[in-house]
Amino acid sequence: MGWIKEISDLGISEYLVEEIPLLRSTKTIQLLVMRQTHDYTIFRTEETRELNTATLPRSIDDPEPVIKVVFLAGKQKAPENRAYISLFRTVAGDLGVDVGPAGSCRLKDKLCRSCPRCVLFGAVITEEGSSGKKRWNIKHRIEYSSSFSIEPYEEVSEMITFNAVDPATQSTGQALGFTENIEPVVNFPSVVTLNSVTEEELIWYLKTLLATKSYGAETRIKGDVVNEVIGIIAGYEEVVTSLELNLEICSKGVNGLGASLNKYKELAAFPDKVLILGPEKTSKLMEAVRRFEPDQEFLRALRDKAIGFSKRASEEAS
Repeated sequence: MGWIKEISDLGISEYLVEEIPLLRSTKTIQLLVMRQTHDYTIFRTEETRELNTATLPRSIDDPEPVIKVVFLAGKQKAPENRAYISLFRTVAGDLGVDVGPAGSCRLKDKLCRSCPRCVLFGAVITEEGSSGKKRWNIKHRIEYSSSFSIEPYEEVSEMITFNAVDPATQSTGQALGFTENIEPVVNFPSVVTLNSVTEEELIWYLKTLLATKSYGAETRIKGDVVNEVIGIIAGYEEVVTSLELNLEICSKGVNGLGASLNKYKELAAFPDKVLILGPEKTSKLMEAVRRFEPDQEFLRALRDKAIGFSKRASEEAS
């Protein structure tokens, strides 16, 4: 370890592992992320073309029910899953580093079970047993949960119609339909939980989080989202949920987050093992992550630790 000095200085190293373990430990790092829309964005899963919504208390101190937009966990994970391995391939290619099994790994039916993405996000083999491959799978060590808008649904939802243009007359005619969109500058506090991760995995995920910008449906024409890490909690358990983070911010704002999180530290099973980095210390770490330039040694370590874990898992399965 030791790629970024601030990781050690801030006490996070205690919650990282040197090698990816076959059996997950309880060492947990939770990243508190503010996801902010910077374009019209669509968060939906239903054929009705409606946004996903939920009725929640207005804040941790105000039980008045309010409808908020839901940013489902799967909609957060999917683009970051793809970006995590794409960034690895791109940077490794620029530096002349062999990407190993990552070169042929594909979602979702051709997962290699040996690349950095597979060993962090998990991998399930779908081929029949007759293919000759050992039917062992990799459990994820990164977890997402659905997040909720700070702003009420009624204030941030907008219906946008779309038309088809006749190429001969350039007329639009009758509108073909509509989509319900989230307006720009809507905020979704989100918690991403990492379990038993190496320093290389933590750094690479943070790089991925900063680099990923497209979320939701119809990303070819909309869906810009900017991610900002506003806090970090480390411990032997998951300390706070996305819902709790949302309600606390709605009550006290981001500036009051440090005090809010101390309450959840005291409610933890192992409060003495909980490390909380507020916005100021988190900002210091994230600036160090931005400045960090991965070299060949770093990328080989990220690659080789994934391959080493895969080999040990395969031997154990045999």
